[in-house]
Amino acid sequence: MTMMHYNGYEALVEFDEDAEMFHGEVINTRDVITFQGRSATELKKAFADSVNDYLAFCAERGEEPDKPYSGQFVVRAEPALHKALALAAKRSGVSLNKLVTTTLAKALG
Repeated sequence: MTMMHYNGYEALVEFDEDAEMFHGEVINTRDVITFQGRSATELKKAFADSVNDYLAFCAERGEEPDKPYSGQFVVRAEPALHKALALAAKRSGVSLNKLVTTTLAKALG
């Protein structure tokens, strides 16, 4: 897999050996934007065309593109891990949310 960038959008690209085709999907938006091509040149053009079509579609509908993430998501954990995290948060004098978000931020560097 490889990453591509265009106009602030980031896409993950994979190659399908059987079809001899590159497939890409924009990953930094909640909306679905996909594209494909048989060569690097074709893939770059398809990526740009898909993003531009998406932006034009949003403009036609009077909607803002790239809906922002809410900052909330559900994490499911085994009860023992949940308990250990809650206890660690209490020992540190922080909320469980603060402990988890700090830990995740550290993991991302």
